Amino acid sequence: MKLRIKTKLSLGLTFFFTMIVLIGAVGLLAINRLADESKNILKANYESIEYSENMQQALDAYGVNDHDAIDKFEKNLKAQENNITEVGEQDATASVREQFERLKKSDSLSAIQLKKDLRVGLYKISDLNTDAIVRKNNETQQTAEKLKIYLAILVTVAFLISFTMLLNFPGYIANPISRLTDSIKQIAEKNYAHRIHIERGDEFGELAEAFNMMARKLDDYNNSNLAKIIFQKKRIDTIINNMKDPIIGLDEKRNILFTNTSSIKILDIKETELIGKYAADVALKNDLLRTLLNTDTGTLPLKIYADNRESYFTKEVLKITVDEQPIGEVILLKNITQFKELDLAKTNFIATVSHSLKTPISSIKMSLKLLSDERVGKTNSEQKELVNHIKEDSERLLNITSELLNMTQVETGNIQLNFRQTNPKEIIDYAIDTIRMQAEQKHVALEVICPENIHKVFIDPEKTVWVVVNLLSNALRYSPENNKIIISALEKGTSIEFSVKDFGIGIEDKYKDRLFQRYFQVPGSPRSGTGLGLAISKEFIEAQNGKIAVESKIGEGSRFYFTLPMA
Repeated sequence: MKLRIKTKLSLGLTFFFTMIVLIGAVGLLAINRLADESKNILKANYESIEYSENMQQALDAYGVNDHDAIDKFEKNLKAQENNITEVGEQDATASVREQFERLKKSDSLSAIQLKKDLRVGLYKISDLNTDAIVRKNNETQQTAEKLKIYLAILVTVAFLISFTMLLNFPGYIANPISRLTDSIKQIAEKNYAHRIHIERGDEFGELAEAFNMMARKLDDYNNSNLAKIIFQKKRIDTIINNMKDPIIGLDEKRNILFTNTSSIKILDIKETELIGKYAADVALKNDLLRTLLNTDTGTLPLKIYADNRESYFTKEVLKITVDEQPIGEVILLKNITQFKELDLAKTNFIATVSHSLKTPISSIKMSLKLLSDERVGKTNSEQKELVNHIKEDSERLLNITSELLNMTQVETGNIQLNFRQTNPKEIIDYAIDTIRMQAEQKHVALEVICPENIHKVFIDPEKTVWVVVNLLSNALRYSPENNKIIISALEKGTSIEFSVKDFGIGIEDKYKDRLFQRYFQVPGSPRSGTGLGLAISKEFIEAQNGKIAVESKIGEGSRFYFTLPMA
């Protein structure tokens, strides 16, 4: 019967395990036995010798300090009486006890002889224990010699068997592995016709058979569509490399799998220092790559020096999954420099046009004011109505141009802020005065909630008033007639919360996240503005280290609020 390698290894390891257990057991037995005997010598005999010496010292001190000497002698004698282990030790100890009792009752003359007798008894106890120590030590030596013989026999047997296996077993394992290694090298060199011949009934025979099957399949596969697959891979690599937008591919462990010429150019690093490297390690020496790997870069465009000028890119991260398991990600940069320049041109154009329109609009308003003055000339009812319409349109046009000018400040990042300590009540009063007439025309009451002793805020009053007026105008627009609007300023921790609450139709939840986006207006709402008011308000408040938000329910109205830090 042919034994398999697993069986042979199991038998060999079982033998070694058994020998290790036997040697360990014998060694442990020997150590424990020697330790017990040594412990007995120390405990049973050495302690008795120590007690005898202590009693000798007590006898020496007797006569100078009788009380302490008697106590010390009594203490050690009791310990000796509880530690009798040798033949004759009992009688010697009893004799010492008897003479000690007589010593305590004797006079000074008889005490001398009794002390001599006590020393004789103590010497006898010491001699008995000393002889016992010598005897037990000899017995321990004999035990150690026997155990050494047993261990030597076990070690010799284990050595002979191990040496035999050392000579034969490595060749039994190594020779087939060597042949298999040579065959694998042949396969690596694409010699798929090579075969290995190992005729054995163990695992090596099965391995040889499996290897030959693999070689046959590789030979078949090599002649199939492998060339097509390689061609497709090269084509994909060429497409990626010729993309104008920088692209970087990472695996699930964030090792860099591929990149293209554009990304190498903006990263200013060699391809050999990227491909196959751990991205975090490369990012330690490359600030741009560190920025690209950062997941908290937000949605703002990245300013990168490319094409010999400052360029703008948006970053997009594509997560790659297979069967819902992440296998990597692709970082794609889109060059938006052209659009950024167009956007800047648009912003400058709007700013120029808006600024140019303010002067004629102001002139129109002045002319309308003169027309309304009866000292210039009386107008009939139709003319008055026409003047009022023109006045409303002029006011609306002036508001739009103001919003556009504010928007250009926001877009260019040039928001001019003049901070100073301001009482929140002044902000609310100024905003209410601005829209009071409109509220009275619509019969909407303005209710103010603001404590008299409220803390001041460190803000730009002009920008903050603009925000409150914008929120009040929106609330008034959506409030039904004969209703009210609540304007409040309350302390919230280290901030002051301004809020404007109306009782209009409310806003659906799906539109809340888009309210502060530029040009967005809730579908179905009155079209009376540009959709920039809330976007500008958000920028103004955040520029003052504040936050703005909204709460709303359909049919119950809306509450717009923002917080600003206390002075």
